[in-house]
Amino acid sequence: MLEVRELECVRGDHRLFKGLNFTLQPGELLHLRGKNGAGKTSLLRTICGLTAPASGEVLWKGENIRSLRDEYNRGLTFLGHLNGIKGELSALENLRISSSLSGEKIPENQILDALHKMGLKGREDLPTKVLSQGQKRRVALARLLITKTTLWVLDEPFTALDVHAIDVLKALIARHIQAKGLTILTTHQHVEIDVGVLKEIDLSAA
Repeated sequence: MLEVRELECVRGDHRLFKGLNFTLQPGELLHLRGKNGAGKTSLLRTICGLTAPASGEVLWKGENIRSLRDEYNRGLTFLGHLNGIKGELSALENLRISSSLSGEKIPENQILDALHKMGLKGREDLPTKVLSQGQKRRVALARLLITKTTLWVLDEPFTALDVHAIDVLKALIARHIQAKGLTILTTHQHVEIDVGVLKEIDLSAA
């Protein structure tokens, strides 16, 4: 279970939100809403342990994520605005390195299958710097097909995707939730995901 207690986030002289509380159980999806500048990305980065809150805490299975560190990170996949891929490396090489850094030894045929499912067949060995923005996003999203992490934190994951890729990602998130995973996402697009428990938080009102 993920729990946020009395969280406050401040950037410079501006308080983005304060007193934020919520829990997320296995098999639940949280859709984070809010206008630009409301603090959505800041909240996601705080949940991932990349940014310290001004006050409050983030708990994973009842323990502060700051005390769990590597254990928490091993169960987490974060996809931010930047795709987190190296342009000089191919899609295959990027995913191979990503899985290695996370401590997961993924067979190459499984990585190739993930890239093919994301519509990248024939582009696996190209340097990712020559790919379109949508294709680069697909490379990053292919990580979700090979990871075994429990908590997915996705910042605008549908950006730059075509209709087919959006459908693939929606099905992937739904399958993760059905398998008792947890997902937090932001999106400006109207995307319906078929999940049992959908929670929503609007930071504009926080």
